[in-house]
Amino acid sequence: MSTPKLADERKSYERGELEEALAAGEPLVQFRRWLDEAFAARVPEPTAMTLATVGAGGRPSTRIVLAKGVDERGIAWYTNYESRKGQELALHPFAALQFHWVELERVVRIEGPVERTSAEESDAYYATRPLDSRLGAWASPQSRVIASRAMLVAEAAKAAARHGLHPPRPPHWGGYRLLPERWEFWQGRKSRLHDRLVYRLHEGHWLRERLAP
Repeated sequence: MSTPKLADERKSYERGELEEALAAGEPLVQFRRWLDEAFAARVPEPTAMTLATVGAGGRPSTRIVLAKGVDERGIAWYTNYESRKGQELALHPFAALQFHWVELERVVRIEGPVERTSAEESDAYYATRPLDSRLGAWASPQSRVIASRAMLVAEAAKAAARHGLHPPRPPHWGGYRLLPERWEFWQGRKSRLHDRLVYRLHEGHWLRERLAP
């Protein structure tokens, strides 16, 4: 089977529109509206988002994480603080997030500073995770080179033997929260004349503007 010629791939975006009259005045309201619609449409992994950070040499890196909290404070996710993203956020505590709901032809981009969630929030979320996931947080030296998968499985078994059914949250594992300063909502439109509405935080208020596609 031959690979299709990439330059010939085409798609016409015609599922929706985003006019100012239809958009919410506050970005969080608009985001929740679109997130609810993603769930209603049974989009695969509707909470999956690309997280972009910057390392010591100014080189960007991205990975997929899952949003685990969305409220007036920002968007939260949980991970290993000693991972590559954790080290980069310690050095440059700013990030960008992107949700891409392909089936709805929609993208949401969010930018802003990042802070750690409180220990109490991290403990509360950690307690809701399946036991295997809680043990995995102890077993995995995330982003580091390991000898084999067997070594990882062995470390998980050691964590199970050590902590049993109630492992505490590892000190190197917890949450982050991005505090939005800029939101962009992108709706695919026909002829590549896409809708792009940006909300910018200015003196405590959200300014909404349209961008050229």
